[in-house]
Amino acid sequence: MRRCAVPELPPTEIVTTTAGTASHSHHLSPAFPGRAPWGTAGKLRAWQQRAMDKYLQAQPRDFLAVATPGAGKTTFALTLASWLLHHHVVQQVTVVAPTEHLKKQWAEAAARIGIKLDPEYSAGPLGKDYDGIAITYAGVGVRPMLHRNRVEQRKTLVILDEIHHAGDSKSWGEACLEAFEPATRRLALTGTPFRSDTNPIPFVAYEEGDDGIRRSSADYTYGYGSALADNVVRPVIFMSYSGNMRWRTKAGDEIAARLGEPMTKDAVSQAWRTALDPRGEWMPAVLRAADQRLTEVRKAIPDAGALVIAADQDSARAYAKLIREITGDKATVVLSDDTGASKNIDEFSRNTDRWMVAVRMVSEGVDVPRLAVGVYATTISTPLFFAQAVGRFVRSRRRGETASVFLPTIPDLLGFANEMERERDHVLDKPKKEGEEDPYAESEKEMEEANREEDEDTGEQDMLPFEALESDAVFDRVMYNGAEFGMQAHPGSEEEQDYLGIPGLLEPDQVQLLLQKRQARQIAHSRKKPAEEADLLEMPAERRPVVSHKEMMELRKRLNNLVGAYVHQSGKPHGVIHTELRRVCGGPPSAEATAGQLSQRIEKVQEWATRMR
Repeated sequence: MRRCAVPELPPTEIVTTTAGTASHSHHLSPAFPGRAPWGTAGKLRAWQQRAMDKYLQAQPRDFLAVATPGAGKTTFALTLASWLLHHHVVQQVTVVAPTEHLKKQWAEAAARIGIKLDPEYSAGPLGKDYDGIAITYAGVGVRPMLHRNRVEQRKTLVILDEIHHAGDSKSWGEACLEAFEPATRRLALTGTPFRSDTNPIPFVAYEEGDDGIRRSSADYTYGYGSALADNVVRPVIFMSYSGNMRWRTKAGDEIAARLGEPMTKDAVSQAWRTALDPRGEWMPAVLRAADQRLTEVRKAIPDAGALVIAADQDSARAYAKLIREITGDKATVVLSDDTGASKNIDEFSRNTDRWMVAVRMVSEGVDVPRLAVGVYATTISTPLFFAQAVGRFVRSRRRGETASVFLPTIPDLLGFANEMERERDHVLDKPKKEGEEDPYAESEKEMEEANREEDEDTGEQDMLPFEALESDAVFDRVMYNGAEFGMQAHPGSEEEQDYLGIPGLLEPDQVQLLLQKRQARQIAHSRKKPAEEADLLEMPAERRPVVSHKEMMELRKRLNNLVGAYVHQSGKPHGVIHTELRRVCGGPPSAEATAGQLSQRIEKVQEWATRMR
């Protein structure tokens, strides 16, 4: 890889590009060039060097860099800041971050390469020893004119970290526009350049596609798939757990359901909350499994840590108590309104403790590279939050490390897990749906939108009061690289242990091969057992896809349409064809069939129709 064709920077300007980093290397994030793992070019990672080349060639006023969590956005930004300061393109730097913890993290990272940022700045002249400030989006929202005056007085580079947060509220977006419109240079960074709403993100360019939809346009993109291929991030193994849930509604009705079965949106929400209730059996079983996985991972990665992402503070404290009971070790608890939250995260990052429990705070940007095992114990169901949460576990320190994330069998989450490598853009317009010419369609669309936004914004379903009665856990499947493996098994069973015991240090292709072997062994073992001993659904994961209630209706509709077409082709009645499909493919009537069984019948009737042509 060719090096950037720019004058070499003095050691005091950019420490990370010199040999002088050796004495400080143990303080650096693995994202810093001197500690970069396999897949790098020179001192900068290959993608960082390419992004630098592109920026220095174009010298744009605005630049949006999209890089997957864990790839090293901070290194790229600070390297670029050092170059701009050294060449007097700018005279000062302003970093805007989503949280108090992150602005301090930015200041510490900048100090390590010779850029001094004041993370406590509030007003007035900046001390002469500082090269700039680190602030939060909320801080800009309070005093936008203060920051506008600063960037008007001196040539400023503004680094907007996780820029999508500038769209969190209208006031934040307007404040950023007002404060930084006069800036000499603006560098926007994000690992997830998409939002669940259509609020425009300041200083981000939008381009209209052939479909008339405006989407964000990045100047440089480095997605998870590319980072995984370069061995810059860890591959993620998702462990999904199903189980039976029972709860009581506000009306006093008792409802029972199994995670992963097609349900209405409200029922999915309540079953999900029942699973996460610390008083049930689901969470203790999953925490035990995750702790076993952590023990296996620590054989190869001795300081590996685990994180539970909790929905609220009460749950976080309850999960920490469960972890103490299960492991005998105390878990670090991080609460967003706790004055010592940043300190607790920093201490956990440096020590070798096993477990941390946090409420959202560690879902984005926080650098704890030793986190290798996660439990997703929140009901937030947006792709943005999920991607950021999983991003906490993918930061690679050496080649071969893997990450493991434990999930409830919820259709949305499994869909996100299977789309890890998909690159997204922020969509500014919603595509039109069929049927909008219908006078009632707009009202129905607005109602669906309102329901969806309520679900995605809060994630807590406060409008659905209920009482969790009981829950249990069943190992359901493993998802890796878009494929699904495994058959259902009881917690503690030999089949579950097969997957929890996967080595923590493997190449990505070795993970895939090992999962295939484990599933083959599980299937062979299942076939040897008498039918009466099969107390769980013994079918490989790929043959029992987890789908939503709406998707099930669509599958049944598609099957009926195909059967109807085959009626005309074959001359046989509907009932005869459905009976024949059941005889050949197995399973109950269509109304009771699983998604996998319906899909098999769809394939079979398509095969029959093709033969008759």
